[in-house]
Amino acid sequence: MSKLESVQKWTADQGVDFTYISDPKTIEYLTGFFSDPVERVLALVVFADQEPFMFAPALEVEVIKGTGFSHPVYGYLDHEHPWEMIADQVKKRVANPKRVALDKAYLPVAREEALQQVLPGASFDTDVTSFINNMRLFKTADEIAKLDAAGREADFAFEQGFAAVKPGVTEMSIAAKLEYELKMRGVSNMSFDTLVQAGAHAANPHGDTSEIKVQNNQLVLFDLGTVHDGYISDASRTVAVGKPTDKELDIYKVCLEAQLKAMDAAKPGITAEELDAVAREVIDNAGYGKYFIHRLGHGMGMSEHEFPSIMEGNQMELQPGMCFSIEPGIYIPNVAGVRIEDCVHVTENGAEPFTHTSKELTYVDK
Repeated sequence: MSKLESVQKWTADQGVDFTYISDPKTIEYLTGFFSDPVERVLALVVFADQEPFMFAPALEVEVIKGTGFSHPVYGYLDHEHPWEMIADQVKKRVANPKRVALDKAYLPVAREEALQQVLPGASFDTDVTSFINNMRLFKTADEIAKLDAAGREADFAFEQGFAAVKPGVTEMSIAAKLEYELKMRGVSNMSFDTLVQAGAHAANPHGDTSEIKVQNNQLVLFDLGTVHDGYISDASRTVAVGKPTDKELDIYKVCLEAQLKAMDAAKPGITAEELDAVAREVIDNAGYGKYFIHRLGHGMGMSEHEFPSIMEGNQMELQPGMCFSIEPGIYIPNVAGVRIEDCVHVTENGAEPFTHTSKELTYVDK
């Protein structure tokens, strides 16, 4: 059974007339076609007992057909009313739809209301999000091979980024250098904006890459990833310039111990919250607990953040084929920030990383 057929079966089993999917990444997962429509409308409409169709901006129609999508594709021009056009196509297949499933975790309220206006007799209470999350949770051998390839690209990016680090160089120029080298290698897209943060700037874990210059005797944090055939990499390393302070070196040592212990503990049967606790205990015992301010990890695959969260309160048992990040971090304001991250896939008896850049503290003295 194909992925799309699985959604069709779910639609029938739930007793809904059709399932409306709007998340571009889910559409790519199910059909092989990806586009970010921005403000335009892109949707995959799956029926319980009718052929599915894709609805897209007119400028995407031929591209969708070129991907091998073998079902109807309908396009609309910017001046046309997409919701009425979608409703017209639905009613050709189901005259009076009564129940509709939506990907509620993604679909904006305004768009759900637009659908309600053109299908006033339908209920929109059913949510397909959990079903899709569980479909995407377990990766096939082919998906893992693509994630491995993306991981190798991330390792290359680290190599190029580390080589660009020296006192007086800006974070932005380091990021530009590694992205340039990736493009020269044929890697066209990053999975998210490359993060390079020097010194105390790294204490902001969701900060940005800036014009701050690298100073001698400090740590520099990298967080980066690429897209390979629709699948992503996501990894973090922290390197040293000159001689960081004893405090900074201690932070790094503790963070590394936490990450390595969590990597060793990741295997079938342990729960997500138990794995989070393995890393958190190391950091707590070293006195840095209040500076580890996020979950241990997140699912990944076609998106950099997917289901599930590796965190306290999540009692889901890990199983083979699950892919997620292991990324403890310690962030002390006005001092330093350290994060060490690998994404892994669970095997029959452990977990294998997609990235292999050394995690021993690398000194990039110039």
